[in-house]
Amino acid sequence: MAHKDDPVSDWTKLLWPGFYAAEAGLALARVMIGTLTPPDATSPRPEPAWASPNEVVLELSAARLRRFDCPPKGGGGHAPILVCAPFALHDARIADLCEGHSLMARLRAGGGPLYLVEWLSARETQAFRTIDDYLADLNVMVDEIGGFCDFVGLCQGGWLGLAFAARFPSKARRLVIAAAPIDTHAAETPFSALARSTPIETFEELAQMGGGFARGAQAQQFWGLLAHSDEQIHALCQSDLTLDSDEFRARTAAFRAWSESPLDLPGAYYLEVVERLYKQNQLARGEFVALGKRIDLRVLCAPLYLIAAQDDDIAAPEQTLACARLVGTPPAAIRQRIVPGGHLNLFFGRRTLDAIWPDVVAWLCAPAPAARRAKASGVRA
Repeated sequence: MAHKDDPVSDWTKLLWPGFYAAEAGLALARVMIGTLTPPDATSPRPEPAWASPNEVVLELSAARLRRFDCPPKGGGGHAPILVCAPFALHDARIADLCEGHSLMARLRAGGGPLYLVEWLSARETQAFRTIDDYLADLNVMVDEIGGFCDFVGLCQGGWLGLAFAARFPSKARRLVIAAAPIDTHAAETPFSALARSTPIETFEELAQMGGGFARGAQAQQFWGLLAHSDEQIHALCQSDLTLDSDEFRARTAAFRAWSESPLDLPGAYYLEVVERLYKQNQLARGEFVALGKRIDLRVLCAPLYLIAAQDDDIAAPEQTLACARLVGTPPAAIRQRIVPGGHLNLFFGRRTLDAIWPDVVAWLCAPAPAARRAKASGVRA
């Protein structure tokens, strides 16, 4: 587990609104939130700056589907890769932070169509959106790219993508689940322990204080952690650049632009995640209902690549790797990796990107097993 003064551990406090509520307690939260500057609903959010070329190919009310350019070598015949970014405190640029720290750039090496789900900050009319609404959006986006893809789910996007794949198993060819809380009771982290031990009424009242939303700007102000030092950013990015170099200054600017643009979550969605994923552990217990149907992860037989960070105090390795015993995928078709570092290192740390993601790309590009190809085409192997 990361130490308390570790910048990676420190940053995890900002990754999920409500974590601060559990730790501080409702009484203190009332006092603190009362002193915070309310979010300005009339100010439009600045458009994010992306590190890699991409275009919006589909825009829904709560999400955008972005297609990232493929290398000139092409690579026809590959299934599309769909990266499901987290819908948490910060936006999807966690997967495309800046030059040298872009997961999307690593995945482009596969040569096939590459897409990213960009979840948008909730609008004032969207307080009652639920998990089902986001699963329905995901279904529309998968159909938009051909109805069949390889999933790469990051953190909160990992459990959402896994739930979708179990609900629609014919739409997922392979799945990569990275640092995702799948079995939240498999191991305790400060994050999951506080979510479980805090009464749901605490979270409900905080959502009410936010006007029906989990307000990212208020969470940022509460913790006062916006001003990360250059040294902390250097550690998070695992940079080998000198602190005073122009290249590193550009990276710190990109990091701060991402970290200072928090998202608002619909209160209904936020409370469902706290109750259903963390308190009741429904996904691991086979009790999760998605789009009107109780889903059983054992119906999911797609090849699986599970990745965990050794010092992750948002999604402990046990919470992610537990997926291997919950799905119907044969053990021979499951790959598991635990890599050094913390939660954010896994998504944009340079050393971690170089260590793990090329192998993921090679795994995604490998031919499907004969039995899997036959099942997808409806022919007996």
